[in-house]
Amino acid sequence: MKIDTEVIRELAELLTETGLTEIEWSEGEIRVRVARGPAGAILQAPGPRAADTAPAAAPTAAASDDDVSGHPGVVVSPMVGTVYLQPEPDAARFVQVGSEVAEGQTLLIVEAMKTMNPIPCPRAGTITRILVEDQQPVEFGQALMLIE
Repeated sequence: MKIDTEVIRELAELLTETGLTEIEWSEGEIRVRVARGPAGAILQAPGPRAADTAPAAAPTAAASDDDVSGHPGVVVSPMVGTVYLQPEPDAARFVQVGSEVAEGQTLLIVEAMKTMNPIPCPRAGTITRILVEDQQPVEFGQALMLIE
């Protein structure tokens, strides 16, 4: 079984064009998976929560993206998807308002096409605002958090 390297190149280009972190293609017995990002960043998909076991909502800001678009510490979504503020349904949130964060630390997950994409912190600082709710759909470029 020989894999055509052109297929791999096209998949890698598609990753770059779409902003995805992982893509898989198969034909017959041939299966190719192309991924980028830190090794070991595989996360489980959070499942739905029972209403009576949902944790209290984290403080969020009632501001539009326009209010924060010029803020130097705004973290934006790199893709269209669904936001998860914790790694699994019963786990603690990655961060809360007031959390001290380090560059590269996971802030939240954006699920896109059944792939969990950890969103890393672009710089060290303190989370001052969380602009999204857990399991909220988000758009490309939408403000997610503010870091001071």
